[in-house]
Amino acid sequence: MSIGAALAVIYFGSRPEDGRGVTNGVLLLAALVGVAVWYLTRPSAGKPVS
Repeated sequence: MSIGAALAVIYFGSRPEDGRGVTNGVLLLAALVGVAVWYLTRPSAGKPVS
């Protein structure tokens, strides 16, 4: 799920009409979104995964 969120940020953040593609800011935002989604959806330490 976190990889999908990061790829969505890269996909919607890139502008091919400019000819520049993906900027460093978009890559940083994608990494932050990926980490945030992973943090919010990770299993808690005390619960067994079913």
